[in-house]
Amino acid sequence: MSAELNGQVAVVTGASRGIGRAVALQLAALGAKVVVNYHSHPEAAEAVVEQIRSAGGEALAVRADVSEPAAAQKLMDEALAAYGRIDILVNNAGVTRDNLLLRMSEQDWDTVMDINLKGAFNCLKSATKPMMKQRYGRVVNITSVSGLAGNAGQANYSAAKAGLVGLTKAVAKELGSRNITINAVAPGFIETELTAGLAEDLMKTAVSLTPLGRLGQPDDVAHAVVFFVSDGASYITGQVLSVDGGFVMQ
Repeated sequence: MSAELNGQVAVVTGASRGIGRAVALQLAALGAKVVVNYHSHPEAAEAVVEQIRSAGGEALAVRADVSEPAAAQKLMDEALAAYGRIDILVNNAGVTRDNLLLRMSEQDWDTVMDINLKGAFNCLKSATKPMMKQRYGRVVNITSVSGLAGNAGQANYSAAKAGLVGLTKAVAKELGSRNITINAVAPGFIETELTAGLAEDLMKTAVSLTPLGRLGQPDDVAHAVVFFVSDGASYITGQVLSVDGGFVMQ
């Protein structure tokens, strides 16, 4: 276990599976104490905690629906009660409710907005208070190439993820003077439970449009998150890094 993040406390939302799980495990491997947030998969979250503990790390699973302000606050309160501080926040919790615009229900629009965008807003408000007091913090928002280039059938998801980019840049300007950096990582097509449900022909098309010619892995995204929370990125804020095999080039 590396000591690069020893003494630091990380809260990772949506950390029971996929990208969130990979992020939690990599942060723990670097010595961070990790609060593994989940909403619907307690067994998976506890499995992540157990994997961290069995490797000699410290971790805690906390259930919270981050789209609810009180639940997001309770998540941060539990992190503070357990570990005394919050140094790192990774806003990863997200859902999709794909459909063409004319067929998309108001509920599907609201659900995606509430979890993907409002959830990050709620967690930012609650986590940055202790970060401001300690004059140190690292926040990474997980957006998407859909938020950079749009994606047909994902008007809600694309809008929410584009909103995360704007949120990242605005809050980076607000909190920079407190030594708090806010950056974003925009994954492309990553092999997770979320993409496993996509049609095979869609996935083949995605791979064919990706210059590196393959799907990404959750660890590919986690490596970028680790960079943003490291000392090596201490002079970087308000940036969006695509981890997409070249799918979208800005």
